[in-house]
Formats: sequence, C-alpha cells, structure tokens
Amino acid sequence: MNRTRRQNVITYLGLAVGLLLVVGPFLWAGLSSVKPEAEIRRDPPTFWPQTFTLDNYTELFDRVHIGQAFLNSVIVALAVVAGNLLFCSMVGYGFAKTRFRGRNVVFSLVLAQMAVPAIVLMMPQFVLIAKLGMVNTFIGIILPGLVTPLGIFMMRQFIADLPDELIHAARVDGAGEFRIFFTIVLPLCKPAMATLGLITFLGAWNNFLWPAVVAQEESIYTLPVALNILNGHEGTHYNLLIAGAMVVVAPILILFVFLQRFFIQGIATSGLK
Repeated sequence: MNRTRRQNVITYLGLAVGLLLVVGPFLWAGLSSVKPEAEIRRDPPTFWPQTFTLDNYTELFDRVHIGQAFLNSVIVALAVVAGNLLFCSMVGYGFAKTRFRGRNVVFSLVLAQMAVPAIVLMMPQFVLIAKLGMVNTFIGIILPGLVTPLGIFMMRQFIADLPDELIHAARVDGAGEFRIFFTIVLPLCKPAMATLGLITFLGAWNNFLWPAVVAQEESIYTLPVALNILNGHEGTHYNLLIAGAMVVVAPILILFVFLQRFFIQGIATSGLK
C-alpha cells in the first residue's frame, strides 16, 4: 500500500469514526423512542429495540397538547427567523455599504454584545416586556429575538464582499437605499440568509428558558416548555421525553437537509471560519 492510499484510508477511517460519534446519539434516541420505558431503564441497556412500540408517541400526544405546542413553536421560530433575516440584513447593509460617523464604534459595540451571556440580559428584558404588557403573549416571546448581534455580524461580513460597483451604479441611476437593498443586495445574500435562517431557527426552536419565563398559560407553551410537563411530581418519563425530543429534532433535520448547500456556502463566505 503506497503512502497516498494509506493516508486516504486513515482519513476515511477518521471520518467514519467522527460520523459515528455524531450520528450515534441520534440513532440511539430514535431507536429508544420506540422502546417501552422498562427496556429504556434496563441495565445493561439495549441498542436495538427488543419490543417495538409506538405507544410512547400515542401517550405523548395524550398527555401533552403537543399539536398546539408544535404550532406555537412554528409561529415563534418563523417570526424570529423573519425578523432576523430582514433587520439583520438591513443593519448589516448599513455597516457594510454606507458611511456615517462612528460606524466602527457602533459595530464594535455590536460585536461586544456577542460576549454578553443571554442570561445576563434576561432580567432587564423581562422587566421591559412586563412594563409593555406583553407577558404571556407571543409578541413577548418573539420580540427580544428579532435582531441578534451574530446575525448582524454575519450579514455585514457577507455584504461587505459584494462589489461596490453594483451599489454605486444603482445610486447613479437614482435608486434609493431601500430599492438598492431589496432589489440588488438581498437577492445576492441567499447563502448568508440561509445560514442565518437555519441558525436562528435552531436557536428559537430549542429555546426553553425565555419562553418558560414569559409564557404563563399552556395555550402559548412552545415545545420545549410543554415537554417539561413530563418532569413532574410523578417522576421522569424517559420514554415520553425521548419521543418528544424526536418530535423537536425532526423539523430541524428536515430543514437542514433542504438548506445544507446554502448553509455550507454561507459559512464559507460570511466570516464564520
């Protein structure tokens, strides 16, 4: 075996091991979701189900208003994604292609905010939402996530690489900034927007703490908050939690399959290297 072939074998073996480490937990969770709870708790554990059952999903839908929670999560996630795609793109365009006094200072403040843990901002955000009368509303859950520093940074990095000649030519022709943004800049930002949309959707879909603080009625619970009901006084129902986790993960996996080409391209061109 020559040196090149040996290196290829080692590379593929390393990739196979990495793939197994990444896919293994998802595969185990998927198989465990169709096991009875007694088998999940068995020691030593089993990998392949010895008793196949869909009762976990049936009981999950009976115990938790999973349909309403799923719809609530869709509403919140899509609203947060739409807000980030629009507002972060606008702010990124402003930082990348317009000149104004203090631009670098303001952008530095945006970057500095990325270092602040979200938990630090939760209390002032809740006080503000409460004073606005938005507690226990979808707007209260959505509003703090409509613009993120990471989204502004990503879109600014991508838009900065767009040719300045396009912007200048449009301005010479008399186009306003909004027309330039919507007709020239946005169509060229599809890879970065797909990446930002997927990252934002993932964060909004899996967010538990903020919806748990703002939502006080089961009718506006998102999926992670609704599944927390299973951690009650009766103990933890692992079979239902695993089945619920699969319900939460499935839309994200489907979304990534359809957007993976744009996601990889956006990561490569928006500064997240």
